[in-house]
Amino acid sequence: MKSSYLTRPFYFLWTTQTAANAADVLYIMALTVLVLDRTNSLVSAALLPLMRSGAQMLSSLIAPLLIQRFKLSNLLLLSQAGQFLLFICLAVYMQLHGEAASLVLVFSLVFVMSFLDGWTIPARNALIPRLVTHEQGLLKANGLISVSDQVVQFAGWGLSGVVVAFLGASPTLLLTAMIYGLAAVFTLGVREPTNPELEGSRLDISSEEITATGTSKWHTLTEGWKMIWKTPRLRVLTVMDMIDMLGGSIWVGAFTLAFVQVALGQGEEWWGFINAAYFAGTIGGGLLVLALARIIGSRYFVVMMIGMAGYGILTAVYAINTQPFIALLFVMIMGPFAELSLINRRTLIQSSVVSRLLPKVLSAQASLMHLVFCISLLGMAWLAEYIGIVNLYLFAAGLTILAIFVGLLNYRAFRDKDAQDGVIS
Repeated sequence: MKSSYLTRPFYFLWTTQTAANAADVLYIMALTVLVLDRTNSLVSAALLPLMRSGAQMLSSLIAPLLIQRFKLSNLLLLSQAGQFLLFICLAVYMQLHGEAASLVLVFSLVFVMSFLDGWTIPARNALIPRLVTHEQGLLKANGLISVSDQVVQFAGWGLSGVVVAFLGASPTLLLTAMIYGLAAVFTLGVREPTNPELEGSRLDISSEEITATGTSKWHTLTEGWKMIWKTPRLRVLTVMDMIDMLGGSIWVGAFTLAFVQVALGQGEEWWGFINAAYFAGTIGGGLLVLALARIIGSRYFVVMMIGMAGYGILTAVYAINTQPFIALLFVMIMGPFAELSLINRRTLIQSSVVSRLLPKVLSAQASLMHLVFCISLLGMAWLAEYIGIVNLYLFAAGLTILAIFVGLLNYRAFRDKDAQDGVIS
């Protein structure tokens, strides 16, 4: 019996995404330091993640038009190569102008890079099912991708701070450009298997279909959204994800720092400890999924619900706790539950949509989640002023529990076979 269902192109995909994520962490840290040094304003620095999310949301909205015409592997290459070239321009500009560099131009380049990055995650997640040879390999592939994502986050933020402090912001951008160049090179190894169904999806739409659907571009842009609305399982998963995402911004730096100072009575160093403990837990959770892939089998919904329940309960207990060391323990245990939920939810979506439509569905969901995250950032900041940081975490835990109830009330959507199993094709 085969011990692995992961193909060589998948490992190229895994490598290029790991390199790209590392570059993201480096450049965000470098630009944050740059903006803070120039403006001495936290508000200006906070505009960076908001602008990135906004650009990625817009990119996800138009991604179906690109998916209709190009292979997913070619879209990844375009994204990585484009960001590499833009980073070269940004790094050279910063080296030449230094303190006199225009922040307007810098932010404009960041916006374009984020726009190019907007279709990366939908394309990556849609490619994964095409690059594995069995459904059991799908869970393993998602677990492996998730582990590498969390390792980069865990190690990247600490190491990037050291790199920026040692090299400076502008040289760090040059290093980032080199890493993006490597990511683009590795993307050349990502090859989609030949599939008539997938190739047919990129052909020009017939005149009859144009007449039936209004305009071909409008049909392409809305096809993923319609699929989500018409498929009960996808609709429920999307609503659950939106509710959960509304509370997800509580783990953004400003909120965790406020919680550490107000609820735990500790300084900024404990902010770093809490973040490190959480990421260590998520890495452990990803490894746990890899180890239990055979046991989990196709029980994606049950395991997802267990993960969400554990995460929600631990978030509530974390909120009312006042002991720093116990808080570290809670967030470390929380990580595996969060990963069980995330990985199995992703696998459920991938196994509920035919390959031709999966990229468009994922693009629609990505644009929606970026919008919800931006709303969450602004809404949670406003809410914290009125109910306090502890109650904010309790509120977020309540949102996760609400998402669980939505799933339970719609259990039939996961029990019935209302989605086509066209993933491994």
